[in-house]
Formats: sequence, C-alpha cells, structure tokens
Amino acid sequence: MEVRDSSKDFFFLNWSRIIIFIGCGSKILSRVRAVIFVSPIFIGMKQIVLVICCLVAHLALGQTRIDSLLRELDSSIARRDEFKLKKIRRIDSLKNVLAAGSPPYLTYSSIYDEYKSFNYDSAFFYARRLQLVAGQLRDPVGLAHSRMRIGFVLVSAGMFNEALDTLQSVDSRRLPDSLRSEYYYVMARACYDLADFNRDDYYRQIYTRRAQSFIDSALALLPANSAQYLLMKGLRHLHRREMQDAEAAYEKMIADFALTAQEFAIAASTLSYIYLYSGEPLNAKEMLIRAAIADIRSSTKETLATLNLADLLFREGDVGRAYKYIRIAMEDADFYGARQRKMQVATIFPVIEGREMSRIESKRKTLVIYSAGVTIITLIILGLSLIIYRQNKTLQRAKSAVSQANDALSTTNQQLQDANKIKEEYIWYYFNTTAEYITKLDALKKTLDMKLMTRKIEDLRFVVDSINVKREREQLYHNFDQVFLKLFPDFVNVFNSLLKEEDRVVLKDGQLLNTELRIFALIRMGIHDHERIAKILDYSVTTIYTYKTRVRSKSIVSSEEFDRRINGIRAI
Repeated sequence: MEVRDSSKDFFFLNWSRIIIFIGCGSKILSRVRAVIFVSPIFIGMKQIVLVICCLVAHLALGQTRIDSLLRELDSSIARRDEFKLKKIRRIDSLKNVLAAGSPPYLTYSSIYDEYKSFNYDSAFFYARRLQLVAGQLRDPVGLAHSRMRIGFVLVSAGMFNEALDTLQSVDSRRLPDSLRSEYYYVMARACYDLADFNRDDYYRQIYTRRAQSFIDSALALLPANSAQYLLMKGLRHLHRREMQDAEAAYEKMIADFALTAQEFAIAASTLSYIYLYSGEPLNAKEMLIRAAIADIRSSTKETLATLNLADLLFREGDVGRAYKYIRIAMEDADFYGARQRKMQVATIFPVIEGREMSRIESKRKTLVIYSAGVTIITLIILGLSLIIYRQNKTLQRAKSAVSQANDALSTTNQQLQDANKIKEEYIWYYFNTTAEYITKLDALKKTLDMKLMTRKIEDLRFVVDSINVKREREQLYHNFDQVFLKLFPDFVNVFNSLLKEEDRVVLKDGQLLNTELRIFALIRMGIHDHERIAKILDYSVTTIYTYKTRVRSKSIVSSEEFDRRINGIRAI
C-alpha cells in the first residue's frame, strides 16, 4: 500500500506539468503512456480517463497546427516564382556591382553564396572564378577556400568522387581554424552522403568512420556555444544512433540561435528524421513542413525537406498533397542539377504518381456515377420544369390577354373621355361660330337689300370689298386654337420636347398655334386624312404631307413614336 500511495502522490504532483506541456510534443505523451502502461496498478480509473482526454486534446491541437502549417506551405508554394525572382534580382545586383569595378574576389564570393544551394552550374562556375582570382592574387588561403567551395557544390550535386578529389587537394594544416572547421565539415558531409548513397555495408562503415573523424576534428576547433558546433554535434550523435543527444543538440540550435532560412531548414529537416525515428510523427511532420517552407521562401533548390514530406504524406494516405510536393521536389532537383536528389525522387515518384493516377481515376469513376445520377435527376427536373413552364405559359397568355383587354379598355375609356370633351367643346364652338356667321350673313343681307332698294349699286362694291376672307379664316383658326389649347394646354410643350432644341417651335406674340402645330392638333383630334386636313387649313395635300415629313425628320424619336406621343397627350 505504501508503494501505491507514493506513486499516486508522484502522479498528482506532476499532473499540472503534464497539462501545461501536453501540446509541446510526443515526448511528453510517450512519458505519459509509460506512466499508464508501466505502472497501471498505481493509477485509478479517473486518472486514466484524464490522461486519455489530454492525449486526445493533444492530437486534436497537433492536427490543427499541422493543417495550419500545410496551408502556409501551400501559400508559399503559390509564391515560388516571386521568391525565385527576388533571389535572381539579388544576384543581378551583385553582378552589377562586379561590373562597376568592385573587388572581384569578395563579389564572386557573395554571388557563389547565392548560387550554392540554388543552381549547381552557376555555383560551380563562380567557385572556379574564385579559384582563378585567388591564384592570380597568389593567396593560398583563398585558393584553398575556393577549392572547398568547389567540393561543397560537387557534394551537393552528387559528384562524390570529384568532390573528394578536390577536397583532398587542400592542405588543411595551412588553414586558419575557422576555415579548417568548415573544411572538416564539408569532408564529413561528403563521406556521410557517400555512405548513404553507396548503400554497401562494408564501404558504408568505412565512409562513416572517416566522417566521424572529420566531425570530431571540426568540433575540437569550434566554440561550444555556436550554432555550427551544435549542428556538427547533432550530426555526430545522429550517425551514432544517439537519438536523444542528437535531438537535444538540434532543438537547442533552433531555440538559442537566430538561424538563416537555410540553416533552420537543415536543422528542422534533420530533427524531423529524429522525431520520426523516435515515434513522434506529429512533431516530425511539423518540422518537415517548417523546413519546406523555409526552403521555398529562401528559394533553396538543393533540399530534401519537400521530398521527405511527400514520402511521409504518401505513407499517411494523403496522396493528393504527396503528388503535389513530389513534383516540386523533382522540379527543384532538375533546376539545381543534383544527381543523387534526382535518383532519390525517381525511386518514389512513380509510386506516388501511380497512386495519384489511380486516385484520379477512382474520382473520375465516382464523378461519372454522380454525373449519371445528377443527369437523371436533372432530366426529371427538366421534365417537371417543362410541364410547369407550359402551365405558366398558358397562365401568362391568359394574364396577358386579360391585361391587354384591360389596357385596351382603359385606352378606349380614355379615348371616349377625350372624345367627349372634344365633342363638348367643339359642339359649342360649332354652334357659336355658326351663330356668329348667321348673324353676319343676316346683317350683310339687310345691307344688300337696303342698297338695292335705294339703288345704290355702286355702294355694293364697297360692301363686297369690306368682306375680308383672310381675316375671317385667321379668326376661325384663332378660335380653333383657343378651344384646342383649352382642351390640351400642354400640347405645345410636349410637341417641342419631341424635337431637337434648335428645331423647336417659337410662336410669335399673340400667336397660339402655327401651321405645323395646327396639323398635328387636328391629328390629335382624330383627323388623320390628309385631304380633310388640307380642306380645313386651305392647303394642298402635298403641302400637308411636306409639313408632316419635315417635322418628323426633326424629331428625336422615330416617326411611329412621335405619332404615338402626340396621340397620347391627355385632354383635361
């Protein structure tokens, strides 16, 4: 019992720490699992349930973090050309500085640094230029450094024999400590990469031992508090399968130092391998994604992160993303010119591509089934829609007929109202005018009778001459105009609104209507026959037609619309 109680106390003392650090990685989870499965007799059911809940919460939070990082990676991939263009512009600016007469060795060195993980051919070219300039300057250190750089790009391109030949030509004893540690690192990397590439157990051990020797020599020259020291230390532990020590070194490197994008990508990519080896897939995936993002944003083409991420996602069943990333890895390997990377990509590319093709084919078949179902449903809907459409058409025709009948009835009522008003006014006008003329005729008759009775024959000429037919006609028109404008006071304004501004009718003082207005006034009253209009206005039919044609030609609307607007003027 005492042992059981002490274990419970230990569990509860550390419970808060487990809760705080539950999202920090699978290492904590593995320790929690060890507590559960190694000492189950010391933990009650409630504690087990709590731990399981925390495990589930960690997995959910971890997956959310992974999804967010994958979206960030996809966003970075979408901007690959932008990052590449920025790098090319930096290189072009350095070349412009070189053309302006700057010291060639320093400028060549800067250009080489931009190219070394970007493009093998250009990096090799500028490393050779560095070697040439160092030889011209008779600088043995610069000459050795340029050969180290040539060796580095040869290793990156997978040309291991050439790289070792070049690097072994360097006398490391004459190098300063900083360059000597770099030399040992490049030699170690060449041996490690050659051991991995060779895959022969006998020679792998030989190359690995040589690499370990070079790493030990480099570590002896580096300060223990430097990022480069931690990088090499982690690499040594990694190849010795001392995973916890390697993990600690790389985690400290990332946490304690402000790394460049390329340095972070190398550390994160290596750390992902360690996490995967240690059974921490979420942390491994996170580090790989972060490494791939750093490589893309720095436009690093000599990289393994995207390739390894594609392989990991493929093994998890995310074939779509795996295919997308493996194609990017292939493009980067082709662009840089790394032979061993091309071979590595080629080993898994066909498998992923084949699975992707199968997935697309499966989707295509599913889409065909869905399309057939949708087509059938669509045909049914179209049939029902056709029936509804026909019914609606019938209903619309009925509604249209009713609407047209209502419009016609409304128009007829309006026309009847206008006709009644016109009749009322013009009947009164007719009788009034007729009465006036009868009175005038009676007076004329009496005058003529008087002249005949008194035999004043000569005065008859004076009486006849006093009759002014023109004035009488003008008076008739004036009376007509008054009655018409009383019925249609807006007639002149509406008429002018249908004409261009420069062609609008301007009436003289005392004038109510002119001939053009009077013709269309008669048309508005319903008199459309040219002969009747000509008789009323005492013009020829041709003159009436000419007036109408001239007015319509000045209109801002068509002739049909002009007549419709005129006939649409309401009487009041």
